[in-house]
Amino acid sequence: MMVAEESLKLYYSIGEVAEMFGVNTSLIRFWEKEFDVIKPHKNKKGNRQFTKADVDNFHLIYHLVKEKGMTLKGAQQQLKNRKDETELHFEVIKRLKRIKEELLSIKSQLP
Repeated sequence: MMVAEESLKLYYSIGEVAEMFGVNTSLIRFWEKEFDVIKPHKNKKGNRQFTKADVDNFHLIYHLVKEKGMTLKGAQQQLKNRKDETELHFEVIKRLKRIKEELLSIKSQLP
């Protein structure tokens, strides 16, 4: 899964979001219907335009469902009842993964 951490774009197409996470656009559409935290705008042509907040929410859902193995219902409940706590835990996990990558990079440079 490749997710651009910081970008100057205001909106992302459904294809761009799908590519970030290595999933099909059909999954994006399905999760949009299942999770009310993903609310893309639609342009005049009816194309979905996802904001950074939508991408962040999708990343959180991806983490809960794909990485932690939660059911959709479980992830929905988690986001409904404990969204702040879940976001905090997710941020800690992301930071720890970055630290691990840095440490592994340093280790690979040692003789």
